Amino acid sequence: MILIFMITALIWISKVPSVQLSDFGNFWDRLLNYHIGDPLYQTDNDYFSKYAYQSGYFVYAMIVSKIFGYHIFAIQFLNVIYQALILLITYLFVIKIFDNIKMARLSILILMIDLDWFALNSQASNQYLGSLLYLVTFYLIMKNELKYYILAGITLTGGCLIRPIGPVIIAGIIVYALIYLLLKNKDYHATIKVFLTVAIYFVLFSLAGWGIKASGINEYGLTNNDPEWKFVTGLNYQSAGTYSPDMDQLINPNKSRKQMSKVEYKKLHKEIAYLNQNHAWLPLFIHKTQGLWSSRTMATDAANIRMAHSTKTVDRINFLAYVGSIILIIFSWIGSLQLFRTKFDDKLYLLLLPLMAFAVVQLLIEVQGRYRIEFLPVIAIVGSLGLYQVLHVLSSIKLNSKKTFSFIK
Repeated sequence: MILIFMITALIWISKVPSVQLSDFGNFWDRLLNYHIGDPLYQTDNDYFSKYAYQSGYFVYAMIVSKIFGYHIFAIQFLNVIYQALILLITYLFVIKIFDNIKMARLSILILMIDLDWFALNSQASNQYLGSLLYLVTFYLIMKNELKYYILAGITLTGGCLIRPIGPVIIAGIIVYALIYLLLKNKDYHATIKVFLTVAIYFVLFSLAGWGIKASGINEYGLTNNDPEWKFVTGLNYQSAGTYSPDMDQLINPNKSRKQMSKVEYKKLHKEIAYLNQNHAWLPLFIHKTQGLWSSRTMATDAANIRMAHSTKTVDRINFLAYVGSIILIIFSWIGSLQLFRTKFDDKLYLLLLPLMAFAVVQLLIEVQGRYRIEFLPVIAIVGSLGLYQVLHVLSSIKLNSKKTFSFIK
């Protein structure tokens, strides 16, 4: 199945335009004629000065371009490799947690047919490599050996450098350690080792930030110099917490970051006041949850298929992408309910708690459907239980029907 996936992915890459859009273009297009030591920005209000934490993935893209040349296919091909490895580790997680090979195969199936997860591999996206590194971190922690905890600290750092959603991952890991390792199992040694993993992350991530500064690539290191913006958009009721072109009116590239920070801070207070006065917090959270987990990821749009294909073809692809997401989400719901009746290893919570932390944080900051891509493998693991149960019920009904028919006959 993984081989079929890779062949299909390579065909997909060959059929979609190689133009890099939006944030993906910020990574790839700036690499052309870039020399180490050149600053990534002109003012303190540019993309890479505001979101300096994106410098980690930029360095990765730069290394790839140095090795393979300035060819986007290298990034695309590596994305396919990462996706294949994500499928493999998803399979391994199901084996470890549920000890069921059939479910493991089903987890691969429902994830690989989700075009919303699949389609972003044509872009210079940091989500696949970031997702893989986080999943490897979880798997290493589950091995419960000192050397693997040390390696987990390294992969956790790599994940945060590539895809900076580290705080929710770390929060989930720490809560898992405190509740399931310390309080439930009284495993003090494992708890200490988990904190060793986190400590290694903090040391290595700090060193990486220092290295980015020392190289001249970004004097801000790996920081976030525009924390207000995510909350301004995330708490905007009119856009349901999603990015809106209307919000771009706030952005004035001719002003300094200090000036713009005051403007955004003032706007943030207006958004909070509106939510308070109209008792709109709960409706906003509902809309945002629906948008994050039930809407399209827009991955097919990011692949820019409209440039090379007819409107009819694009509509069909978008429909198929959404169907794949619906299948994954529905079976994950069924699987979530089935968890109450199924024996499983507590290690599953190491995957679920970061997912829950991510969902909570997304209630406050800007949401996009594609932001769930990192956690779709976790949803596929739960979804495999749901699909397995549905197939089991259907098989039982079919068997009973045959017995009834034979008895009547």
